[in-house]
Amino acid sequence: MIETPVFSRAATAAPHQLAADAGRDILIEGGNAIEATVAMAAVIAVVYPHMNGIGGDGFWLIGEPRRATATESNMRYIEACGFAGTKATLRSYHDKGYDRMPSRGPDAACTVPGAVDGWRAALELSAARGGKVPLGRLLEPAVRFARDGYPVSRSEALYEPMELAGLRAAPGFLDAYTADGKVPAAGDTRRAGALSATLERLAHVGLQDFYRGDVARELATDLERIDAPVTREDFRRYEAKWRKPLSLRLPGCTVFNAPPPTQGLAALVILGVFARLGVKRGESFEHIHALIEASKRALAIRDRVCTDFDHLLEDPADYLSPGYLDALAAGIDMRRASAPTLPPSDGGTVWMGAIDGDGLAVSYIQSIYWDYGSGCVLPRTGVLMQNRGLSFSLDPQALNALRPGRRPFHTLNPPLALHDDGRVMPYGAMGGDGQPQFQAQVFSRLGFGMGLADAIDAPRFIVGRTWGDTTQRLRLESRFDPDVIAALERAGHEIVVDAPYSDRLGHAGALIRYPKGRIEAAHDPRSDGGSSGF
Repeated sequence: MIETPVFSRAATAAPHQLAADAGRDILIEGGNAIEATVAMAAVIAVVYPHMNGIGGDGFWLIGEPRRATATESNMRYIEACGFAGTKATLRSYHDKGYDRMPSRGPDAACTVPGAVDGWRAALELSAARGGKVPLGRLLEPAVRFARDGYPVSRSEALYEPMELAGLRAAPGFLDAYTADGKVPAAGDTRRAGALSATLERLAHVGLQDFYRGDVARELATDLERIDAPVTREDFRRYEAKWRKPLSLRLPGCTVFNAPPPTQGLAALVILGVFARLGVKRGESFEHIHALIEASKRALAIRDRVCTDFDHLLEDPADYLSPGYLDALAAGIDMRRASAPTLPPSDGGTVWMGAIDGDGLAVSYIQSIYWDYGSGCVLPRTGVLMQNRGLSFSLDPQALNALRPGRRPFHTLNPPLALHDDGRVMPYGAMGGDGQPQFQAQVFSRLGFGMGLADAIDAPRFIVGRTWGDTTQRLRLESRFDPDVIAALERAGHEIVVDAPYSDRLGHAGALIRYPKGRIEAAHDPRSDGGSSGF
């Protein structure tokens, strides 16, 4: 049994300890959970570049302090997802000889980074609630680490990027992230002077400068130089959106998550179907089999439904109705595996959370999609551009067809649960298609009485293609009970056994605030992070 860190007043959790500590310091100084999360988001954008950065997107789920029962009025959701640039047309990609979206290089850097405007929107809510920590203070740790240097993380040093040749050929990548072309060792010091100057300017003149000021001009100039599809006018037009979150009623709690273009719908469908399958014992064959089968159905729904919010063909809430979830659950054979699905994507992402002394809770996720995104580092600003446009299709009839101004499908989704007994739980995971699956595994284990740190540490599975795999087999960590693995094989699951604590199985984290104010907080031992608080 792993002892879960407990804090009496406020806490943070992040996949890098420097980020968690930066958020804690803001809370100690009287900042709220939103302000703490912005500080964490800025730090981790510097010190964990293989997983995220300010050239990517972000999604916020903010739970107001509990005043009554769990309702949608408790929840605020920000979609900071950038759209495809003006020059990102089907014809332009076909004319360049592409038959699918490129994964690396300038043509992969085809969407506006949305994360920084998400920070702005969240801080406006913070100010309306009385938040007073200056932006300069929130960004100061990130500026310092970029300017003075930070230790290369264990995760980055051991990481094996996908399509490495294309990554190394991307403009600016080798200079920014290698030493004489070689991957630095864990603990080596890296500096990011241009990124430091960019963050320092934003701290002084405001986050809007990223989209409508000098920083925007420099970003656009560098993107034009490498012939990427995003223009200065695209930056000027971008704005994060406030939207209504999805919600699902479960026994004893209500769980909230992000609407399309994210896969938050899939995360909620898994929980809704699993709750109907009558599993009585955690870590049993029935427990894992039920989650696997629920995941297959949820991912199939996601692939049919989830697209740009403004281009939805169906109402996602229809798939969360009790009748629909009942029917999905009734179609699951609790003794046999069904045919697998083939979800297509991968992803490098960070999830972070914070809860302050008033009970304001934040679930936040930030990403550049694949490890190091497009690989393109813009020299004037030091910004690493995401490759989120990889989820577009060059088929004009596809659900997520490429089109200027359209938002790409997103694997990112930040869940938050409000329990009827007063507990508040922001939680989440990185890991592409695995995110909803990893979330459900952690959440269900808590339901069977496992402690928070143990639920995050416990072995995980993923079904479907991810992290560069070409297989659709069920991937399990070797730490599962051998009898459970054998039972899954007998049921017809085609299994690959993976190494313990594999990065393929994601990085998860969570916080739980109890009615009297005590907070449990933990992050994944697979990451370089942890929790912090006071």
